[in-house]
Amino acid sequence: MTVGICGLGLIGGSMAKDYKEAEHKIYAFDIDASTLGFASISGIIDGELNEKSIKECELIFIALYPAAAINYLKKFAPLISKSTVVIDLCGTKRNICECGFELAEKYGFTFVGGHPMAGKQFSGIKYSRANLFKNAPMVLVPPVFDDIAFLDKIKSLLAPAGFGKLSVTTAEEHDKMIAFTSQLAHVVSNAYVKTPTAQNHKGFSAGSYKDLTRVAWLNENMWTELFIENKEPLLFELEYIINSLTEYKEAIEKEDAEALRSLLRDGRIAKEKVDG
Repeated sequence: MTVGICGLGLIGGSMAKDYKEAEHKIYAFDIDASTLGFASISGIIDGELNEKSIKECELIFIALYPAAAINYLKKFAPLISKSTVVIDLCGTKRNICECGFELAEKYGFTFVGGHPMAGKQFSGIKYSRANLFKNAPMVLVPPVFDDIAFLDKIKSLLAPAGFGKLSVTTAEEHDKMIAFTSQLAHVVSNAYVKTPTAQNHKGFSAGSYKDLTRVAWLNENMWTELFIENKEPLLFELEYIINSLTEYKEAIEKEDAEALRSLLRDGRIAKEKVDG
């Protein structure tokens, strides 16, 4: 295939390496000229994704922040071939899918929302790697849900990335779930590490600290956009956990051992139920 990739950060760069290793032709674009130059010199890509080369692409990945992805798609949609499949890789789905489905219907190409559930706390092409997505879940938001042949085609197109389970859902359900599984975790981790005590943790911390603070090291520009775009689902999760933490706080303040024991037991049982 000829594959176009817009955005050569951690996700787009890793996708480029996967498809290049599978011997596909890669055209790519990045707003940072030095990133594009590095990718070219390193042999990660074969050329620039532009107004001419985009017409050759059979598959296009858009690995940008949601607002930039929408702007890119609006600009280049008229140039995309009717036989091309476009998959966005944004962290939220409602706005980009609404735009993508509308433009796909207007210009004749195929648009699928996508969210690879893999990554690192670091960003940029220097942290990208082939096999980043190996056996990782991939969430898809397709234009239709009852076309098995179509979904098989998308699965085949994604094969070089090596994803494990492919989940199919709606944009709304995706954003609701991702507020809990990803966005809330980033907020909590980022807030947790701000306590003054954290400055003196060395020698006193082990796995619990590392697990809870890993995603505190984040890209504030990207996550600000994602949090605000997904405001309502994220606020729901934040309000729930704030209320829950208040219950723990009050039980400890009152030295109410029975209430605290009950809260801790409920949490343990909840973990057993959701993760087996």
